[in-house]
Amino acid sequence: MTDPIQISQVALGAEAEELVLEVLRSGRLAQGPMVERLEAGFCEIAGTSHAIAVNSGTTALVAAIEALDIGPGDEVITSPFTFVATVNAILEAGATARFVDIGSDFCLRPDLIESEITEHTRAIMPVHLYGLSADMAPIMAIAQANGLDVIEDAAQSHGATYADQPVGSFGIGCFSLYATKNLTTGEGGIVTTNDDATADRLRVLRNQGMRARYEYVLAGHNWRLTELQAAIGIPQLATLGAATAARSANAAALTAGLDGIDGLVLPGPHEGRGHVWHQYTVRVSDGASISRDELAAHLSAADIGNGVYYPRVVFDYDCYRSHPQVITSEVPEAFAVAEQVLSLPVHPGLSGADVDRIIATVDAAFA
Repeated sequence: MTDPIQISQVALGAEAEELVLEVLRSGRLAQGPMVERLEAGFCEIAGTSHAIAVNSGTTALVAAIEALDIGPGDEVITSPFTFVATVNAILEAGATARFVDIGSDFCLRPDLIESEITEHTRAIMPVHLYGLSADMAPIMAIAQANGLDVIEDAAQSHGATYADQPVGSFGIGCFSLYATKNLTTGEGGIVTTNDDATADRLRVLRNQGMRARYEYVLAGHNWRLTELQAAIGIPQLATLGAATAARSANAAALTAGLDGIDGLVLPGPHEGRGHVWHQYTVRVSDGASISRDELAAHLSAADIGNGVYYPRVVFDYDCYRSHPQVITSEVPEAFAVAEQVLSLPVHPGLSGADVDRIIATVDAAFA
């Protein structure tokens, strides 16, 4: 019997246990010095002067939208191929979501953005999917030319870069610290920015609109991260680089081993973009000898974890098709990708033997 290979793995060490115990013994469980340590460390990862911790990645998106005063009557252009939180955050703010199709990198196609810009457009929200940055240079140029803000959905891309610049530092960055992310606090999120005024507004909004105790300056929220959650994440700040290197090595080994399988499209390199491999996502094309679902079943039968992220275009659900704040568009590539993608294990916990087993199983499925 071989051990199962999980699609993701959460590994927390002794330092996290010690910091959690330190919090418990301190009696300070709400936002405090541990959160500040996490924020300071994340500024280094994102290359920004501010990082504001909140209670989820979805909250990070909502907070960024509200900090820019985007709301009812405003429109945000984003990707149709993403986790539903991207759209839900826009809707929660009262804004309207518009969509632009994706390219072979699974990210927003910059050349299609201007066709969706209207007099109501306030922001572009690219999604850095699977750990790969969107094509930020043309996106930023379009935003600047049209006076639009940029909100980066970097939920899956801690430490990813574009032209050596970290994601989250182009506009307002929104990261998730959910349990399966490359850096985790179990639940949590981070908003990053280089703008002092935006950072100040975010901190006030996060804490019930208080600038100081009982000094209310905004109608705010309880978006705070706990000290316990921050304590879990702090040790990972120092190890994120090594974990990313391990993911990259596993991805390179998978690519070398799977290259040449007819009908299997591998996640190709994108020059100038530093991939952090939150997921290693392949496409089973229409010309393949098996379907995506047949490959998934073959892997599952061999106790190898796999996942479809995402099985449908984000607005292809009844609750969004007729939603007054969702404006759909023609996105043929996103529909095709949703039927073909499959993610394979790539996490740092894989051994060389695990990677070889994944390759052999995929190869056998196609053979």
